[in-house]
Amino acid sequence: MDWDLGLRGVSLLLAMALGFGVIVQLVMWKVSPHWLWLLATATYFASRLFVSEVWFGWATEEDLQPNIDGLSFDEVLLLTPLLALPFLLVCWLVARRTRAHHPA
Repeated sequence: MDWDLGLRGVSLLLAMALGFGVIVQLVMWKVSPHWLWLLATATYFASRLFVSEVWFGWATEEDLQPNIDGLSFDEVLLLTPLLALPFLLVCWLVARRTRAHHPA
């Protein structure tokens, strides 16, 4: 496997992951711990790195456009809902279960 992700690609992926983490924290603020953004950011970064470099790592730069310094940008964005929505659902279910066991 050839890792061809450059500094611009990693920076863009990190910025997108941080944005996702902030959105998750804002959506889940009242029902989740306030460090959830960190878990969401790490999950987003790792899963999108996997998508770009493993699932679509075989494709050439001409096959994947736009390709931003090795990052398969469209593929990363298209697969975001497939992993983001289940992540939010699991967080909501865990928070709901935890809140049911610990009344305020």
